[in-house]
Amino acid sequence: MTQTEWAADSKAAGQVVIATYETYAEAERAVDHLSDQGFPVERTAIAGRGLSLVEQVTGRMTNLRAAGQGALNGALVGGLFAWLFGFFNWITPLMSLLLLVLYGALFGAVAGALFGLAGHALSGRRHDFSSVSAMQADRYQILVDTASADEALRLLDQTPTAP
Repeated sequence: MTQTEWAADSKAAGQVVIATYETYAEAERAVDHLSDQGFPVERTAIAGRGLSLVEQVTGRMTNLRAAGQGALNGALVGGLFAWLFGFFNWITPLMSLLLLVLYGALFGAVAGALFGLAGHALSGRRHDFSSVSAMQADRYQILVDTASADEALRLLDQTPTAP
């Protein structure tokens, strides 16, 4: 969708673009300034434009790493479930709760390691790396209801410059 098509869509939705910023922090600072000036910020939106998916590779995925990550996740889940089940047993002493959590974490770690290893093996080595995905925008636009746009523009003109 081009900038012109998007502007037409936003006007049809009852909002207009009043400012464009390079970073989210700048757009957030502008909306914060509007809020500080008493502007009804529930009439605003911050829209990211030119979105792209960035996948940051965090390392090589080996059998050992797959098993380790699976064991860690399994231990956390197993310990949490054991704690939840043991927490509501008020008759037995605290020691049995701690043992239940320990056994749950151990069982979860073993099961998680096996599932992590199996998942890595079944991937067929097509994805031999671990990564974290995030969305990034080229620019951020502040949208305001059409009825409030003039007031928002006036208040943004009063925005102090950043150091």
